Amino acid sequence: MPKNYYPPLEAGKTYHIYNRGINSTAIFKSDANYRHFLKLYDEHCSCVVDTYAYCLLGNHFHLLVKVKDILPTYGDLYPQFSQGEVNKKVSQSVEPSRQFSHFFNAYTQGFNHFCSPKRTGTLFERPFKRIEVNSDAYFSNLVVYIHQNPRKHGFEYDFRIYPYSSYNSHLSEKKTRLDREEVLEWFGNREEYRSFHEGEVDDKIEDFIIEE
Repeated sequence: MPKNYYPPLEAGKTYHIYNRGINSTAIFKSDANYRHFLKLYDEHCSCVVDTYAYCLLGNHFHLLVKVKDILPTYGDLYPQFSQGEVNKKVSQSVEPSRQFSHFFNAYTQGFNHFCSPKRTGTLFERPFKRIEVNSDAYFSNLVVYIHQNPRKHGFEYDFRIYPYSSYNSHLSEKKTRLDREEVLEWFGNREEYRSFHEGEVDDKIEDFIIEE
């Protein structure tokens, strides 16, 4: 099995998904890039995952997601498959890993097109990295780790005011596509959520993540 092999995402499982630009190149250069990334993520991936947390930083990103227990079929997402000749994919469940690949490809095409001068080729490292989250402690520490990343990488010392993470979305009362209530219930309430973020994450979490 290749060293960089990652098994496909499985229904009902929770994952830390993260990746960076190829050769550590920037994948976000403007506010518009960040917003477009989230828009495409919603379009391509919200059908197959529930999102708990995220953070986007310059040349990499982090996502904490749970693959839906029941996945849509290709016929659900792409009605054109059911038109004309019978297509075997109509009744097949959508593959979460493939949806993420479609998402990355769509973002890359837009990013390359608007770069000046225009760039070509792959933007993200392949395959995208994923780790199954299979313990309560890992989940709790991972939420905080993801939100504290702006401080870790020198983007913003006060991670609480960094605009491209889900930290404040969890505290807000505004409508969100995040699975906010489950995250807040996990920590107990908003105050416990804030308090947990003031601490340091378990050093062991670093053993699972390779960003540099």
